Amino acid sequence: MDNALPPERLPRDAAERLADTMFALATPSRLQILSALRARPRTVSEIIAVVEMEQSAVSHQLRVLRDHAVVSVERRGRERLYGLHDHHIGALLDHAQSHLLELARRRRSGKRAGVDRAG
Repeated sequence: MDNALPPERLPRDAAERLADTMFALATPSRLQILSALRARPRTVSEIIAVVEMEQSAVSHQLRVLRDHAVVSVERRGRERLYGLHDHHIGALLDHAQSHLLELARRRRSGKRAGVDRAG
């Protein structure tokens, strides 16, 4: 893994691609689906059982996630098996959850969330 610091300026095309990916992660239902796929690839019926959503809603959200290269699909006979596109998607989810836990920890301790000067 590359540990180099990111550039100070994010080029416009990279910012647009990143915003597109973040859009795909920007709804609770899609995040619930991605969370279900963290453990292992699943069929639509398995996803429905985990997230307790209607089939049409799950199918719609999977289409959005697939169109934004967040999930991949593999055909197995008559079924489709959905999984995270790559390990980076899981890492994004992990970092976002860590961020929320850190915010909650700071709120409990009465510390303000400020700029992290240590990096």
